[in-house]
Amino acid sequence: MPVPTTPIGRVLVTGGASGLGAAVVAAVAEAGGTPVVLDLAVDAVPEGVDAVTVNVTDTAATEQAVRDAAERHGGLDAVVTAAGIDKPAPIGGISSGDWERIVAVNLLGTAAVVRAALPALEATHGRVVTISSSLALRGVGDGTAYSASKFGVRGFSQALAAETGGRIGVTNVIPAGMRTNFFADRTEQYKPGPDAQLIEPEYVANAILFALAQPAGCEIRELSIMPATEPSWP
Repeated sequence: MPVPTTPIGRVLVTGGASGLGAAVVAAVAEAGGTPVVLDLAVDAVPEGVDAVTVNVTDTAATEQAVRDAAERHGGLDAVVTAAGIDKPAPIGGISSGDWERIVAVNLLGTAAVVRAALPALEATHGRVVTISSSLALRGVGDGTAYSASKFGVRGFSQALAAETGGRIGVTNVIPAGMRTNFFADRTEQYKPGPDAQLIEPEYVANAILFALAQPAGCEIRELSIMPATEPSWP
């Protein structure tokens, strides 16, 4: 008996102009869905994709952008919170502004998007896919802000699933390092070496679509995606 799947539909993607977010946008479009992007660099979004410039650290602007997107498209079927930043440094060597901005983008931005999208998602029994990290499983040195934010995203996702069970679906995706420009602005000591085990963002995007396509009543609560030799697992 074939397993039923849910159409992908209208998917709001934060950070959809690059990296994992861009891979999700491409996968949604290929699957016949309608991606909607919130990002700071919308010039990089493919032509024809609805994209809005917004800084997810601005909660009021982010919430309004989400509500406006839902209104333009007659609702939302899913949200994927792929926007994320990092700036590795010892805790004594990172400014308070940088530390707080990492948490604001990764955790508070995720929460702002979900809060604003919740009425639209409840109307469609839609899904939220949050993106944490392998560093939400085990923190590492020089990554206090990033680890704290991603541990927070994982906890937020678990609490959200408990609170909204039966009304929306919630999946937390836990990827290891991906082959994107996420590491481009780092100093050499914090860049992956030539032998680093990285995964393609398209692989993670495919897993996200798998979660989005699950039939009503079936929940994938967490997905860990990493190379076979990933040292941060378990």
